[in-house]
Amino acid sequence: MADIVMGSRVRLHLRLQLHDGTVVEDSFESGEPLEFTLGDGTLVQGLELGLLGLGPGDEQTLTLAPEQAFGPHNPELVFEFPRSVFPSDMELQPGLVMTFDLGEVRDVPGMLLEVGDDKVTVDLNHPLAGKPVVYHVKVLEVHPPGGLS
Repeated sequence: MADIVMGSRVRLHLRLQLHDGTVVEDSFESGEPLEFTLGDGTLVQGLELGLLGLGPGDEQTLTLAPEQAFGPHNPELVFEFPRSVFPSDMELQPGLVMTFDLGEVRDVPGMLLEVGDDKVTVDLNHPLAGKPVVYHVKVLEVHPPGGLS
């Protein structure tokens, strides 16, 4: 088998953690490896670049800054909505994640930050935006571009 290059079909185990050790995702634990084509947008770019040149059996731990992973927290993605746009019987509370349709863009996840009588503050940033993350991967299989699918 080959080493990973852009366009390789890759099968690997992946653990994503925050710096405090909180595990966000762990295919080692679930037993379900991740399969993807490098460069297809499945992974954040910083992780893709860290996989280049690895081969089957290789393990790698990568610490990525927010800019390399899910981006910096953008205060322009925090919005206030009138409470009236939410169903009146819906129980709203800070920390609740729900999806929003924003014109042409549909199903955008947002977290409620503050809930008042008249307005609701919603953060539409990725939940990991602004946070450094640690990835640990173990490469299981690599197929060259145009190889097995």
